[in-house]
Amino acid sequence: MAKGNGTRIEPTFDGPPRGKSSDDFSLDEDDRVIPSPRKRPPAGRKTTQLAKTRVDAKARTSTRRRGLRLGRLVYWCCVLMLWCGIGLAGVVAWYGAKLPSVADWSVPDRPPNVKIVSTDGSLVANRGMTGGEAIGLHEMSPYIPQAVMAIEDRRFYSHFGIDPIGLARAMAQNVVRGRFTQGGSTLTQQLAKNLFLKPDRTLERKVQEVLLALWLEHQHSKDQILEMYLNRVYFGSGAYGVEAASRRYFGKSARDVTLAEAALLAGLLKAPSKLSPARDPQAAEQRAQLVLGAMREEGMIGDKELVNAMSTPATRAAAFWTGSENYVADRIMGELPALIGDVRTDIIVDTSIDLGLQKRAEDSIRRLIDENGKKLNVSQGALVAIDDAGAVRAMVGGYDYANSQFDRASEARRQPGSAFKPFVYLAALEQGSRPDSVRNDAPIRIGKWTPENYNGKYYGRVTLATALAKSLNSVAAQLVMEVGPGSVVEAAQRMGIESDLLSNNSIALGTSEVTPLELTAAYVPFANGGYRPDVHFVQRVTSAAGDVLYEHREGGAPRVVSAEVVGMMNAMMAETLSDGTARKAAFGWPAAGKTGTSQNSRDAWFVGYTAKLTTGVWFGNDDGKAMKKVTGGALPAIAWHEFMAAAHEGQKVAKLPGSWQAAPDLVDQSVPDTATLTEPAAQVPETAAVSQAAKPVPATRAEPETVERAPRAQPRTVEQAARIELEPADEPTASIPGPRPKADVGGPAVKSQTSILDIILGNGG
Repeated sequence: MAKGNGTRIEPTFDGPPRGKSSDDFSLDEDDRVIPSPRKRPPAGRKTTQLAKTRVDAKARTSTRRRGLRLGRLVYWCCVLMLWCGIGLAGVVAWYGAKLPSVADWSVPDRPPNVKIVSTDGSLVANRGMTGGEAIGLHEMSPYIPQAVMAIEDRRFYSHFGIDPIGLARAMAQNVVRGRFTQGGSTLTQQLAKNLFLKPDRTLERKVQEVLLALWLEHQHSKDQILEMYLNRVYFGSGAYGVEAASRRYFGKSARDVTLAEAALLAGLLKAPSKLSPARDPQAAEQRAQLVLGAMREEGMIGDKELVNAMSTPATRAAAFWTGSENYVADRIMGELPALIGDVRTDIIVDTSIDLGLQKRAEDSIRRLIDENGKKLNVSQGALVAIDDAGAVRAMVGGYDYANSQFDRASEARRQPGSAFKPFVYLAALEQGSRPDSVRNDAPIRIGKWTPENYNGKYYGRVTLATALAKSLNSVAAQLVMEVGPGSVVEAAQRMGIESDLLSNNSIALGTSEVTPLELTAAYVPFANGGYRPDVHFVQRVTSAAGDVLYEHREGGAPRVVSAEVVGMMNAMMAETLSDGTARKAAFGWPAAGKTGTSQNSRDAWFVGYTAKLTTGVWFGNDDGKAMKKVTGGALPAIAWHEFMAAAHEGQKVAKLPGSWQAAPDLVDQSVPDTATLTEPAAQVPETAAVSQAAKPVPATRAEPETVERAPRAQPRTVEQAARIELEPADEPTASIPGPRPKADVGGPAVKSQTSILDIILGNGG
């Protein structure tokens, strides 16, 4: 073959080998040997092998591609996670920067609690924002922390403030259900939220909650965190902390809570207001059973305990704190600022309340209303008991504190009726009258006002002692005209009445309104010999550390009535129980008192006393509706009897202070026994009457006149009794319309028309 230049090159087979090039052609030794023919595989086998090769190649290619894709995915996931981490760190830093400096972080003090206790140290009530005191984890029932951890945070003692497992489970549940059903927060996170943050569902709050939870775990032990949580968390119905909730729902301390009760408390944490047994006991019970199941799963209780707790029936709690002692607690909370200023730490208030007597008083009031409420149309009652030193031993402010927190004992002003008459007689005795002084009980007219006796009965000539025991309105009106209304007002206020009193003639029948507490307090000087003590509920206030913040000082009570007059008043009012309108009140001790019934039986009273205790009782209706012929000698006297018999059980009988004996040959002639009085003593200027009453006047006269003593009075009809007309001087004939007096205490409505002279003398409304 020739090259491009036309030269022919012949092949050679011998000679030295030449270097190979693209232009040479040569054969080596192997090329001279003809190879043996190879066996061809069958056509089908060749096709299968080729197909397999191709499949393997494709598989290897697919695997390589998947690997590349997975690698890329991992790579980008790492990148994404890195950026998410950077973003999360930025968010944490941003929201964390809004918190105060870590150096300033501290657990805030728990809102102060006011623990109010009775004379024997029993709890009366807790007051304050929490509604209960804080107690140690070791003090409370062990079922409580177990139940709370079982339903709220099972890994509490193993996590570091945040529970990743619980958080993941909660997120999965929320995704599956398509809505927010679980939060995944630990108890530490919940405590952090309660202590430092608002309950807003925001990213900022969640981030700050996590940071604070980590800080709490670093600063405090698990037991400390759990104790803080249980003493601060809200359990519904105004109760913060397990002690307040236990008192609120079960009427017992958290120290004594049973397994079933602990499960109910733990179940409330999910929705305290909705699940409260005061609102929905069935829902609370169903939730409690879930808690018990969780406790069994965690091995905290056995099968027998589970069955027993599951069988506990659901019970509705009162809608509000119940028990009449809460009226006392409210009163004390109103007095504390004046005694110790603002409450800034936990304090203990030792009261004068005898909790046993308090319960006895409440039971008596409630029982009488339950038995007679519908029949006699009476719905409310109040009772106050005060000892000789002014310490309030019991106070019931109404039928049921849970339904009405209004305190009828210290806040409600009602007409006392004839229960006010002792102050009229006191003023008369201080101006010279005596228990055996005689007045003519007969229909009387003062201007256009004609006060009537109960049932229209009149007794003719009677002593003042008989007139007071039988609550004769006619005689009381005469005495007011004699001594002047101003003297009566002064005497009542000197004894302890603090409400405003109208200085008019109708004050004889108790038309000015007073509270049961102040009316009862005004009787105490009769019981203790003439001294007006400082009426009080609080004996001592101490801090939780034992520092005395306030202590009531005994002694220093001023004398407000002479011992001689006290003796005469006690002798007269003792007849009320022995032969007067309060015979149902007698219980075997020397006692005295006075009944009272306002117009149309709107209010019924009995205030009585022994040498040890003074007690006042009131029955009526909040809306002022009339009861059905209920008088002070009925329900009030019965309640007084029951309470006083219990209060004096086991005590040595003591006589009332003072004494008085009527001289058989002496009788007072200071008031004429004729049928007409033309110049009533009320015409004396009021200022002179007040100044004279301010200084007690001996009851005995320097030169007594001897006349026959009045015989025991017998009831007489209006026609048989002599009529007494008190005609004020210069009475005009014209009259103008005006309001009627508010009450005819001890009898039917006062019949009256207001004249110009009535207005001048103060006889109107």
